Order: sequence, then C-alpha cells, then structure tokens
Amino acid sequence: MWFEHFIVGALQMRCTVVTNPENGSTIIIDGGAEPERLIAWIDEGKGRGPDWSSGEVSGLNREVVALVNTHAHFDHSGHIPDLKDHYRVEWWLHPDDEFLQSLAQDSGRRWGFEVPSPARRDQDLEHGMELDFSGIKMKVIHTPGHTLGGCCLLIEVKGGPDHLIAGDTLFAGSVGRTDLPHSGGDFELLSRMIRERLFTLDEDVVVHPGHGPLTTIGQEKLTNPFVGGHH
Repeated sequence: MWFEHFIVGALQMRCTVVTNPENGSTIIIDGGAEPERLIAWIDEGKGRGPDWSSGEVSGLNREVVALVNTHAHFDHSGHIPDLKDHYRVEWWLHPDDEFLQSLAQDSGRRWGFEVPSPARRDQDLEHGMELDFSGIKMKVIHTPGHTLGGCCLLIEVKGGPDHLIAGDTLFAGSVGRTDLPHSGGDFELLSRMIRERLFTLDEDVVVHPGHGPLTTIGQEKLTNPFVGGHH
C-alpha cells in the first residue's frame, strides 16, 4: 500500500492519499484544503511513495474511489465539495460530526479563510466497521474527545506494520485540543479513547497525525506526556 502526504492549508493539515498499487484505486483522507493541488497530482500520477512503499508510484494510473474524513473541522473538510464535484465519489464521515460540518464556512471565516458551502456526507463511518475500497482495507475506530465524531482509520498493510490515520486524536508527543467551539471536546474522554482503543493496537503501527511528524503506537505509549507511560 502506498501512502502520500500533502501538508495543505495555512493550518498545515496532513492530507493522506492512499493508493493500492495493484490496481491504482485511491482514497483521499482529510482532503480539506488545496484541492487543485491534490487533483493535479493524483490525476497526473506523479510522485514517489515514501520509504515504506514497495516501489515506484510514477506513472501509476490512479482512480479515486472514495473520500474519507477523520473528523469535520474545516481545515480537514472545508474543501471536500471541490473534490466531490471533481471525482463524483462518496464521502464518508461519522454522523456525530454532522453539526460541526454544517459550520465549516463559519469556522473558516473565524480563522480568516473562505471555504465552499459545507459538503453533506454520503456514507456514515461507524465504530468497528470494516471497509474495503478496491483492496484498501480499513477499520474504523471511533475516538471522540477532539470532536464528537472523530475517528481513526486503521489501514491494513500486507506484511505490516499497519498504518493508523489518526486525524487530530493523537499526535507525536501530544493529543488533540478539547477546547474548540462546537466540537464536543472532552479531554477525559479523549484520553480514555486513546488508551482503550489506540494503545491496544500493535506497537509497530505507524501513526499519521493530522498535523506534525509521524510516530508509532509504541512510541506514544512510552513517551506521550498526556496519555503515555506514566499514566
């Protein structure tokens, strides 16, 4: 499985593009900003996979088969309408973030950004559901606390380690904010979700946070000052 990162928007959000090298099927996770940059890169098939990719991505004929979001803060979801219009595929989001998504334009303006009228989700993410997007196999882990509908997405990699798209639930050395308006933030809940639902995963699982550097489950269990080893 190939994972490509795009750090997009003024808030430096990580959009992750996942491609199945066997058939070119591609999903976009958290395509919240700079849609024209994502579209140009995907449609032209340029680029090389990161170190753990098993080969060359250049020239691969990608076909976007779904859009998936970890949560609905505007930096992660604001420009989903542009991607939906271009690719004509379904957008997956946890229903508990529906209200937050409806505020995308207002939230963007509060930070000084213009985004389109909010997208409406096509499909619901649910805790424990297992999805297969043309060979991209994903398990949904609902981790409320940063937002009501926040989810982490565990993507299976043959031969391992698996990869966790963590959104803003878990960062390298930190956790998601719980003080943002209209989000339903709850630090105690977030901490419990991380310990009970993420720290029970294999320690070699690679974590792709919504902002900042990559990490692993084992590293965060050992050193994260908010939910790590001394707790």
